[in-house]
Amino acid sequence: MKIVQLGLAEYQPVFEAMKAFNASRTDNTEDELWVVEHPPVFTQGLAGKPEHLLIRDDIPVVQIDRGGQITYHGPGQLVVYTLIDFKRRKTSVRHIVSALENSIIATLAEYGIEAEADPARPGVYVKGCKIASLGLRIKNGSVYHGLALNVNMDLSPFTHINPCGYAGMEMVQMADFLNPCPSIAEVAEKLTTHLIKQLAPKDNVS
Repeated sequence: MKIVQLGLAEYQPVFEAMKAFNASRTDNTEDELWVVEHPPVFTQGLAGKPEHLLIRDDIPVVQIDRGGQITYHGPGQLVVYTLIDFKRRKTSVRHIVSALENSIIATLAEYGIEAEADPARPGVYVKGCKIASLGLRIKNGSVYHGLALNVNMDLSPFTHINPCGYAGMEMVQMADFLNPCPSIAEVAEKLTTHLIKQLAPKDNVS
């Protein structure tokens, strides 16, 4: 699985590149993880309801093709896009969702942060507060989009929305529990290592 480092990149071009990658991939295309931070942006999923945007400000809202409602991306948030052919990996979308959640939980555990998944709603939570969001698009036997882990960012724009459609959802970040907070690059290295292990084809899992 190839890891692509995109640095800080505008959301829309990366979104278009994901769609193009998925549309052009063949049976031999290597799966990729794209590691990126985005300038401030709200993204609204296919089922997104406009009433979940509570305050309209100068942060752009981009309509996209993943599942789910509205969320926020900004500098200091680690985003990993998972461009995966799940049929070739002999796995399921449910397994991929669990792999993403488990990878985040394992990464946070390395820093002494106890986190968990919630069977009733996607994402990863610390004491009931959301620290990471998930959103995937399934097309042509593959998935794209991925996960967003709050590391050390301005969380205030989350108060302008109902995060992922949940009114009053409190968002937290790694910096709330760690001083000093690790860098995005350090967290990304740990998280992608866990992702590669968790997403290994079933035939390769002992």
